[in-house]
Amino acid sequence: MEISKGSLTALITAFGRAYHSLHDEPKILDDFFAKEMMTEETFLFIGKSLAGSVGFFDPEFAAVKPSEDQALSHIMKIHSTPLSLSRSRYTEDCLEAAVAQGLSQYVILGAGLDTFAFRRKDLLKKLQVYELDQPVTQDYKRNRLSELGWEIPYQLHLLPVDFSQDNLAEVLVNAGYDTGKAGFFNWLGVTYYLERRDVLSVLCRVAGISAPGSLIIFDYLDMDAFDDNKVSKQAGKMREIVKNAGEPMKTGFDPANLEALLSEAGLQLEEDMAPDAIQKAYFDGRTDGYSAFEHFHIVKAKVI
Repeated sequence: MEISKGSLTALITAFGRAYHSLHDEPKILDDFFAKEMMTEETFLFIGKSLAGSVGFFDPEFAAVKPSEDQALSHIMKIHSTPLSLSRSRYTEDCLEAAVAQGLSQYVILGAGLDTFAFRRKDLLKKLQVYELDQPVTQDYKRNRLSELGWEIPYQLHLLPVDFSQDNLAEVLVNAGYDTGKAGFFNWLGVTYYLERRDVLSVLCRVAGISAPGSLIIFDYLDMDAFDDNKVSKQAGKMREIVKNAGEPMKTGFDPANLEALLSEAGLQLEEDMAPDAIQKAYFDGRTDGYSAFEHFHIVKAKVI
């Protein structure tokens, strides 16, 4: 299967989740179906490629000439995997609590190769799940599910969308989303790649189509991540590599001003988890090198 630029990003995220499920204890998020989202050939190719990047991310570690397995294990700890795991764990914990209160609609914006609908059947039976992503990624996922022989649950709606052109409300409503009921929106790993006005536009659009009490969870970078004199080594390397890949990080937010910005968009800030809070919740006590990323925050907001 040909790997496009769009699906490669999704595959790298899925690889990190699969690696964690296969090799690490205790689990932050056990995505035991993530490996199935790629062929064995693709899985091995991505692992080899990531191991080969250790010299870029950590030249000192590379200098001791680690084996490929050692290099890959190290990259999993210092690349984006801890970020992906912690924000997804937080989101699914919040979703589970919302479902217990009667929520029945879950929207994943930029879903990639998310396996929620197959992995969390306990919640799926109470939900309609709407996965939105660019057509190339949706096509990859549909093809892969077909190769696996997995039936797409009737509660799962795979919706190809161009976020810059398509009307979010129309796409969701045409797929059965009920704007009169509360929804839960998952928007992870996106805001820092957009212009500031586009981030605020999406938040306004979500608030505009959602019933009061609906929730959205997203992550963002603080402003220090864009200051070369203040950015951490880890975040600086991430900025550099995505810029070289043609997807530069563009936007950060000041935590002190976030509540006011959300209010203008029709949202009420419920929680802003800073790196130290994320560390305490998901990484304290671990001895394997996983830790929270500096500068990255996870936000939960409610439609008012």
